[in-house]
Amino acid sequence: MTTPCEVQIFTKDEYKSKLVATNILKSSKELEKKYNFYNPNSLLSQINQRKIEKIDIQTKDILTRAKQFYIKTDKIFDITVGTLKVLKNLKTIQEIEKKRKELLEFVGVEHFKIKKNKISFDNPYTMIDLGGVVKEFAVDNAIKLLKKAKIESAIVNFGGDIYALGTKPNGEYFSIGIKNPLNPKEFITFIKLKNQALTTSASYERNYQIENKIYSHIISKENTQNQILSASIISKSALQSGIYSTSLMIKPTLKTNLEMIKPTLKTNLEKILIDKNLKIIR
Repeated sequence: MTTPCEVQIFTKDEYKSKLVATNILKSSKELEKKYNFYNPNSLLSQINQRKIEKIDIQTKDILTRAKQFYIKTDKIFDITVGTLKVLKNLKTIQEIEKKRKELLEFVGVEHFKIKKNKISFDNPYTMIDLGGVVKEFAVDNAIKLLKKAKIESAIVNFGGDIYALGTKPNGEYFSIGIKNPLNPKEFITFIKLKNQALTTSASYERNYQIENKIYSHIISKENTQNQILSASIISKSALQSGIYSTSLMIKPTLKTNLEMIKPTLKTNLEKILIDKNLKIIR
Protein backbone atom coordinates (compact mmCIF):
# COMPACT_ATOMS: atom_id res chain seq x y z
CA MET A 1 0.00 0.00 0.00
CA THR A 2 3.16 2.21 -0.19
CA THR A 3 2.63 3.21 3.44
CA PRO A 4 3.06 1.65 6.90
CA CYS A 5 0.05 -0.48 7.88
CA GLU A 6 -0.74 -1.89 11.30
CA VAL A 7 -3.43 -3.81 13.16
CA GLN A 8 -3.62 -3.86 16.95
CA ILE A 9 -5.81 -6.62 18.38
CA PHE A 10 -6.80 -6.76 22.04
CA THR A 11 -7.81 -10.26 23.17
CA LYS A 12 -6.66 -12.97 25.55
CA ASP A 13 -6.83 -15.55 22.77
CA GLU A 14 -3.35 -15.47 21.20
CA TYR A 15 -4.14 -18.16 18.62
CA LYS A 16 -7.24 -16.32 17.40
CA SER A 17 -5.42 -13.00 17.16
CA LYS A 18 -2.55 -14.48 15.13
CA LEU A 19 -4.97 -16.26 12.82
CA VAL A 20 -7.08 -13.19 12.06
CA ALA A 21 -3.95 -11.02 11.69
CA THR A 22 -2.62 -13.49 9.12
CA ASN A 23 -5.93 -13.38 7.24
CA ILE A 24 -5.91 -9.57 7.23
CA LEU A 25 -2.34 -9.49 5.91
CA LYS A 26 -3.17 -11.98 3.17
CA SER A 27 -6.37 -10.26 2.01
CA SER A 28 -4.76 -6.80 2.08
CA LYS A 29 -1.81 -7.94 -0.03
CA GLU A 30 -4.21 -9.56 -2.49
CA LEU A 31 -6.10 -6.27 -2.85
CA GLU A 32 -2.83 -4.36 -3.31
CA LYS A 33 -1.66 -6.76 -6.02
CA LYS A 34 -5.03 -6.96 -7.77
CA TYR A 35 -5.64 -3.22 -8.08
CA ASN A 36 -2.11 -1.84 -8.52
CA PHE A 37 -2.29 0.93 -11.12
CA TYR A 38 1.41 0.71 -11.98
CA ASN A 39 1.80 -3.07 -12.23
CA PRO A 40 1.08 -4.01 -15.87
CA ASN A 41 0.08 -7.50 -14.76
CA SER A 42 -2.52 -6.43 -12.19
CA LEU A 43 -6.21 -6.95 -12.85
CA LEU A 44 -6.73 -3.18 -12.90
CA SER A 45 -4.01 -2.69 -15.51
CA GLN A 46 -5.51 -5.44 -17.61
CA ILE A 47 -8.82 -3.56 -17.49
CA ASN A 48 -7.12 -0.26 -18.38
CA GLN A 49 -5.33 -1.93 -21.27
CA ARG A 50 -8.69 -3.29 -22.48
CA LYS A 51 -7.32 -6.82 -22.31
CA ILE A 52 -10.22 -8.16 -20.26
CA GLU A 53 -13.90 -7.33 -20.01
CA LYS A 54 -15.19 -9.89 -17.53
CA ILE A 55 -14.87 -8.79 -13.90
CA ASP A 56 -15.38 -10.62 -10.61
CA ILE A 57 -17.94 -9.78 -7.92
CA GLN A 58 -15.47 -7.84 -5.75
CA THR A 59 -14.30 -5.65 -8.64
CA LYS A 60 -17.88 -5.03 -9.74
CA ASP A 61 -18.79 -3.99 -6.18
CA ILE A 62 -15.88 -1.55 -5.89
CA LEU A 63 -16.47 0.03 -9.30
CA THR A 64 -20.22 0.27 -8.75
CA ARG A 65 -19.75 1.98 -5.41
CA ALA A 66 -17.21 4.36 -6.95
CA LYS A 67 -19.80 5.32 -9.55
CA GLN A 68 -22.35 5.98 -6.80
CA PHE A 69 -19.97 8.18 -4.83
CA TYR A 70 -19.14 10.08 -8.03
CA ILE A 71 -22.77 11.26 -8.05
CA LYS A 72 -22.96 11.79 -4.27
CA THR A 73 -19.86 14.03 -4.32
CA ASP A 74 -21.14 16.16 -7.21
CA LYS A 75 -18.68 14.41 -9.56
CA ILE A 76 -15.71 15.45 -7.43
CA PHE A 77 -14.52 11.96 -6.46
CA ASP A 78 -13.66 10.37 -9.77
CA ILE A 79 -11.64 7.16 -10.17
CA THR A 80 -11.03 7.99 -13.84
CA VAL A 81 -8.61 10.82 -12.93
CA GLY A 82 -6.08 8.05 -13.48
CA THR A 83 -6.37 9.24 -17.08
CA LEU A 84 -4.40 12.33 -15.99
CA LYS A 85 -1.61 10.48 -14.18
CA VAL A 86 0.56 10.72 -17.27
CA LEU A 87 0.86 14.45 -16.51
CA LYS A 88 3.29 13.64 -13.68
CA ASN A 89 5.85 12.53 -16.24
CA LEU A 90 5.92 15.86 -18.09
CA LYS A 91 8.62 18.45 -17.46
CA THR A 92 7.02 21.85 -18.08
CA ILE A 93 3.78 23.58 -17.09
CA GLN A 94 3.07 24.24 -20.76
CA GLU A 95 3.32 20.53 -21.59
CA ILE A 96 1.12 19.64 -18.62
CA GLU A 97 -1.64 22.09 -19.53
CA LYS A 98 -1.62 21.07 -23.18
CA LYS A 99 -1.87 17.36 -22.34
CA ARG A 100 -4.49 18.00 -19.66
CA LYS A 101 -6.68 19.79 -22.20
CA GLU A 102 -6.39 16.82 -24.57
CA LEU A 103 -7.28 14.23 -21.93
CA LEU A 104 -10.02 16.01 -19.96
CA GLU A 105 -12.79 14.88 -22.31
CA PHE A 106 -11.99 11.27 -21.35
CA VAL A 107 -12.23 11.86 -17.58
CA GLY A 108 -15.49 10.85 -15.91
CA VAL A 109 -17.00 7.55 -14.79
CA GLU A 110 -19.67 7.91 -17.45
CA HIS A 111 -16.99 6.73 -19.88
CA PHE A 112 -17.24 3.17 -18.62
CA LYS A 113 -20.25 0.95 -18.05
CA ILE A 114 -20.82 -2.23 -16.11
CA LYS A 115 -23.43 -4.61 -17.41
CA LYS A 116 -23.86 -7.89 -15.56
CA ASN A 117 -20.26 -9.07 -15.11
CA LYS A 118 -18.65 -7.09 -17.93
CA ILE A 119 -17.03 -3.66 -18.11
CA SER A 120 -16.84 -1.61 -21.29
CA PHE A 121 -15.42 1.81 -22.23
CA ASP A 122 -16.54 4.29 -24.87
CA ASN A 123 -12.95 5.26 -25.75
CA PRO A 124 -9.41 3.82 -25.52
CA TYR A 125 -8.01 6.58 -23.25
CA THR A 126 -10.00 6.52 -19.99
CA MET A 127 -7.96 4.98 -17.16
CA ILE A 128 -9.30 3.83 -13.80
CA ASP A 129 -7.18 4.43 -10.69
CA LEU A 130 -8.37 2.87 -7.43
CA GLY A 131 -5.60 4.40 -5.33
CA GLY A 132 -8.17 6.47 -3.43
CA VAL A 133 -10.32 3.42 -2.74
CA VAL A 134 -8.31 0.24 -2.18
CA LYS A 135 -6.56 1.17 1.08
CA GLU A 136 -9.84 2.26 2.64
CA PHE A 137 -11.60 -0.82 1.28
CA ALA A 138 -8.84 -2.94 2.84
CA VAL A 139 -9.42 -1.29 6.25
CA ASP A 140 -13.14 -2.04 6.09
CA ASN A 141 -12.36 -5.58 4.98
CA ALA A 142 -10.00 -6.01 7.94
CA ILE A 143 -12.79 -4.94 10.28
CA LYS A 144 -15.11 -7.52 8.72
CA LEU A 145 -12.52 -10.24 9.36
CA LEU A 146 -12.08 -9.08 12.96
CA LYS A 147 -15.83 -9.10 13.58
CA LYS A 148 -16.14 -12.53 11.98
CA ALA A 149 -13.52 -13.79 14.43
CA LYS A 150 -15.58 -12.19 17.23
CA ILE A 151 -12.82 -9.76 18.15
CA GLU A 152 -14.39 -6.90 20.12
CA SER A 153 -11.44 -4.54 20.51
CA ALA A 154 -8.97 -3.58 17.79
CA ILE A 155 -7.63 -0.69 15.79
CA VAL A 156 -6.69 -0.81 12.12
CA ASN A 157 -4.41 1.89 10.75
CA PHE A 158 -3.39 1.70 7.11
CA GLY A 159 -1.37 4.83 6.43
CA GLY A 160 -3.64 7.08 8.47
CA ASP A 161 -6.89 5.48 7.33
CA ILE A 162 -8.15 4.30 10.69
CA TYR A 163 -11.01 2.26 12.10
CA ALA A 164 -11.48 1.83 15.84
CA LEU A 165 -13.38 -1.35 16.67
CA GLY A 166 -15.03 -1.21 20.07
CA THR A 167 -13.05 0.41 22.88
CA LYS A 168 -9.74 -0.12 24.59
CA PRO A 169 -9.61 -3.05 27.05
CA ASN A 170 -10.16 -0.55 29.91
CA GLY A 171 -13.37 0.71 28.29
CA GLU A 172 -11.96 4.04 27.09
CA TYR A 173 -12.52 5.24 23.52
CA PHE A 174 -9.52 5.16 21.21
CA SER A 175 -7.83 8.57 20.92
CA ILE A 176 -6.71 9.47 17.40
CA GLY A 177 -4.44 12.43 16.76
CA ILE A 178 -4.76 14.67 13.71
CA LYS A 179 -1.43 16.13 12.64
CA ASN A 180 -0.64 19.81 12.38
CA PRO A 181 -0.25 20.32 8.58
CA LEU A 182 2.49 22.92 9.16
CA ASN A 183 4.35 20.73 11.65
CA PRO A 184 3.48 17.03 11.15
CA LYS A 185 5.56 16.09 14.22
CA GLU A 186 2.83 17.48 16.47
CA PHE A 187 -0.92 16.96 16.71
CA ILE A 188 -3.36 19.81 16.34
CA THR A 189 -6.31 17.97 17.90
CA PHE A 190 -7.44 14.55 19.13
CA ILE A 191 -10.62 12.64 18.30
CA LYS A 192 -12.25 9.93 20.41
CA LEU A 193 -13.46 6.96 18.35
CA LYS A 194 -15.56 3.86 18.97
CA ASN A 195 -16.81 1.73 16.07
CA GLN A 196 -15.98 4.52 13.64
CA ALA A 197 -13.53 5.28 10.87
CA LEU A 198 -11.40 8.39 10.50
CA THR A 199 -9.38 9.32 7.46
CA THR A 200 -7.34 12.43 6.73
CA SER A 201 -6.41 13.80 3.32
CA ALA A 202 -3.69 16.40 2.99
CA SER A 203 -1.22 17.75 0.47
CA TYR A 204 1.62 18.80 2.76
CA GLU A 205 3.52 15.49 2.66
CA ARG A 206 3.02 14.33 -0.93
CA ASN A 207 3.39 16.94 -3.66
CA TYR A 208 5.81 17.76 -6.44
CA GLN A 209 7.04 20.88 -8.19
CA ILE A 210 7.19 21.63 -11.91
CA GLU A 211 9.01 24.89 -12.64
CA ASN A 212 7.52 27.33 -10.10
CA LYS A 213 4.23 25.50 -9.52
CA ILE A 214 3.44 23.02 -6.72
CA TYR A 215 1.18 20.13 -7.69
CA SER A 216 -0.69 18.06 -5.12
CA HIS A 217 -0.73 14.25 -5.28
CA ILE A 218 -4.53 14.59 -5.24
CA ILE A 219 -5.33 14.67 -8.93
CA SER A 220 -8.45 16.51 -9.98
CA LYS A 221 -10.01 17.55 -13.25
CA GLU A 222 -10.77 20.89 -11.57
CA ASN A 223 -7.08 21.92 -11.78
CA THR A 224 -7.41 24.11 -8.68
CA GLN A 225 -4.99 24.73 -5.83
CA ASN A 226 -5.95 23.18 -2.51
CA GLN A 227 -7.91 25.72 -0.47
CA ILE A 228 -7.28 23.89 2.79
CA LEU A 229 -4.28 22.05 4.25
CA SER A 230 -6.08 18.93 5.42
CA ALA A 231 -9.52 17.39 5.66
CA SER A 232 -10.59 14.65 8.06
CA ILE A 233 -13.85 12.74 8.02
CA ILE A 234 -15.41 10.54 10.69
CA SER A 235 -18.03 8.00 9.59
CA LYS A 236 -19.05 4.37 9.86
CA SER A 237 -16.67 3.15 7.12
CA ALA A 238 -13.13 3.92 6.03
CA LEU A 239 -14.18 3.85 2.38
CA GLN A 240 -16.80 6.54 2.89
CA SER A 241 -14.50 8.64 5.08
CA GLY A 242 -11.65 8.38 2.58
CA ILE A 243 -13.77 9.38 -0.38
CA TYR A 244 -15.15 12.44 1.37
CA SER A 245 -11.85 13.58 2.91
CA THR A 246 -10.29 13.46 -0.57
CA SER A 247 -13.27 15.25 -2.12
CA LEU A 248 -13.17 18.02 0.49
CA MET A 249 -9.55 18.76 -0.40
CA ILE A 250 -10.81 19.59 -3.88
CA LYS A 251 -14.07 21.26 -2.85
CA PRO A 252 -14.21 22.24 0.86
CA THR A 253 -17.81 23.47 0.48
CA LEU A 254 -19.05 20.04 -0.56
CA LYS A 255 -22.07 18.95 1.49
CA THR A 256 -21.34 15.89 3.58
CA ASN A 257 -24.71 14.98 5.08
CA LEU A 258 -25.94 12.01 3.13
CA GLU A 259 -27.66 8.67 3.17
CA MET A 260 -25.55 5.56 2.95
CA ILE A 261 -25.46 3.50 -0.23
CA LYS A 262 -27.85 1.06 1.45
CA PRO A 263 -31.07 3.06 1.88
CA THR A 264 -31.88 1.39 5.21
CA LEU A 265 -28.80 2.91 6.86
CA LYS A 266 -28.27 6.58 7.45
CA THR A 267 -25.28 8.44 8.84
CA ASN A 268 -24.04 11.97 9.24
CA LEU A 269 -20.41 12.54 8.45
CA GLU A 270 -18.39 14.71 10.78
CA LYS A 271 -15.81 16.82 9.02
CA ILE A 272 -12.72 18.54 10.39
CA LEU A 273 -11.09 20.98 7.99
CA ILE A 274 -7.84 22.81 8.67
CA ASP A 275 -7.18 25.93 6.63
CA LYS A 276 -3.94 27.76 5.93
CA ASN A 277 -4.25 29.74 9.15
CA LEU A 278 -4.60 26.47 11.11
CA LYS A 279 -8.22 27.28 11.78
CA ILE A 280 -10.20 24.14 12.58
CA ILE A 281 -13.68 23.95 11.06
CA ARG A 282 -15.87 21.13 12.38
